[in-house]
Formats: sequence, structure tokens, C-alpha cells
Amino acid sequence: MNFEFSEEQNMLREQAQGFLKDHCPTAAVRTILDGDEPFDRNLWRSVVDMGWVATTIPEEFDGLGLGYLELSVIAEELGRVFAPLPFSSSVYLATEALLGWGSRQQKEAWLPKLANGTAIGCFAVAEGGGHTTAGSIQATVADGALSGRKTPVTDGDIADFAIVIANGRAGPSAWIVALDDDGVTRSPVATLDPTRSHASIELRGVRAELLGQEGEGWSLLEQVYNRAAVLFAWEQVGGAETALQMAKEYALGRFAFGRPIASYQAIKHKLVNMYVKNTLARSNCYYGSWALSTGAPDLPIAAAAARVAAIQAYHFAAKENIQTHGGMGFTWEFDCQIPYRRSRLLAVNLGSEAVWQEKLIAAIETSRAA
Repeated sequence: MNFEFSEEQNMLREQAQGFLKDHCPTAAVRTILDGDEPFDRNLWRSVVDMGWVATTIPEEFDGLGLGYLELSVIAEELGRVFAPLPFSSSVYLATEALLGWGSRQQKEAWLPKLANGTAIGCFAVAEGGGHTTAGSIQATVADGALSGRKTPVTDGDIADFAIVIANGRAGPSAWIVALDDDGVTRSPVATLDPTRSHASIELRGVRAELLGQEGEGWSLLEQVYNRAAVLFAWEQVGGAETALQMAKEYALGRFAFGRPIASYQAIKHKLVNMYVKNTLARSNCYYGSWALSTGAPDLPIAAAAARVAAIQAYHFAAKENIQTHGGMGFTWEFDCQIPYRRSRLLAVNLGSEAVWQEKLIAAIETSRAA
């Protein structure tokens, strides 16, 4: 693998950094953290106007028709500023599912709305505590009507439609459900990170439209998750880089016994260890983006490796950032809590670190057997 972002993609990064510096400062994230709004609506409109939500949508459906390398760049920069947006649910998951498995009619109905930001999509899979498997799904579809309870659903309280995994006649299948249906009841779910909203969704005889083939919903889910895992990992690397930068700047400016604490070996080791883990995660993300953008058969390995490394790096960086700040790192006034909250939340989206470690082992064994 010989991977490198192009000059145009690096220009996109610079543009994204400048845009987000103006439109998503830490104060804006705190406004969502401290307030009642589920996401930053002004930022969402600006991101839509920039065309980021339409990055991989073909031009025939009003998208930009760009690739996954460009989307990887955007994902990292959104993660760097802890953007309080439903971007991952709508772009990495719902859009990807429609692009890969939607019928022509479904694409025409939803992709233009996703591209212009008039529709937000989400994935509804989990049904409560514990790890969700194909055999644990209880939601059912009979005669085109879906019933069941999904919780927690990331961005389920603000989405316009959900792709729901529920049992049909042939087993777990994927279904498109409009969330403005009278049979839908949504309740907010509190999480560690209020800047990313979650909901519990009760569905009672809601009209459901099959996505892909009946009985192949779990396979569809696994494939979408592999693709999304790479983009989630880039968000995590962006957040981990910010946590490292926060720790570094504080260590250089905080004096103890007449010296900046950055001059003490214990602090140096913290910063170096953060850097090493971040660099390892970034390397795995490069591998993931290469596999995703080229359609390489080892995408399951690359996605799982990126996901595991990014979870570990983000948690470590967020935790060590608090420790570097000392007692003040635990206070509400300091921003250390923001990357820590986001690191813990992203660590369980798409499945926990343990789940992805098992996927990595299984993917490697499958590759060797082949």
C-alpha cells in the first residue's frame, strides 16, 4: 500500500480547518453541551451549504460525486472540533446504505434530500443493553408494518427517517421507516455526551419499505459498519489530536517551581505516549481509507484495525489530557471534559472495542483461510 492524500485533498483540509475555526469554536460546542438543543442547527446549515453532506452522493442525485478520501479528510476535521452534528448518522450510515443497497426509486426519493440537508437519516439497530446480534433482534415486520422498540438510536430524536433492522419472513432485514409516521414515538435518551443526541424509538405498525434483499439485513449492516468504521476512526483521530494539543499547550504554559511542567519527565512521557498512540491510529486510518476508496477485499481487516486503534488512541489522549491539567482538568470550566465525553461515546457507536477486536481476529482468520 502506498497511500498519500493528494494536493487537492490537502487543500480541502485547509479549507475545512478555516471554516470550522470560524463556525465551530469550543464555545459553540459548549452551547450545545449546556443547553437544550440536540445539535447545532446553524452549523448544520453551513455544513450543508459547503456540500459536505453530499460528498459521496453522485451528481445525478444532486451530490458532489467525490470519493471516500475527501470524506475521510472532512471526518477528521469534524472530529478535531467535536462538531455537535448528526453528520455520522446521516452521511456515514444512512447515505452509505442507500448508495450501496437502495433501489433506483429509493435513491431518487432520499439521496437528493440527504444531499441538500432537508432530510437527516439514522440507523436503528440496538434494542437495549448488551451487544446486539442477529439472533437477538426482536423487532418484526408483518405485511409491511414494523413493530418494536429501538434504543439507543444515535440522532434518532432529530432524524427524518431511519434504517431499521427487523425480522421479516426470511430473518433480519433492513427497512426504511419515515419517523413522522403516527405509529412512531420518540423519547430522548441521556448519554455521557449531550452534544450527540440519542433517542428511544417505539414503532407500532409503522409502514416499512424493504432496503436490499429480505433476510440479508445483517450482512448489509456489517458491510455498512465496515465502511463507516473507517470514517468514525478518522473522527476519533481528529479528536485525539486536539486532546494532545490541549495537553501540550497547557504543559508549556503552566509553571511549577519556576519551570513549565512540560520540562518534567513525567509530563514529557505522557505527551509522547499520546503522540505514539495517535500516530499508530492515523497509520491504521490511512490503511482503512485506502481499502475503502479502492474497494480492496481486505476492507474488513483495515476497518477493524482502524477502529480498534482509534478507540484506544482517543481514550488514552482524552484521559491523559485531563491528567496533564491536574485537578483543574476535572472542573466544568476547563474543556478537557469535551474530548473525554466524545471519546467514550464514539467508543461504543457501531459496537465496542471488544466487538471490533473480535471482528479483526475473525477477518484475519478468514483472510488466511482464503
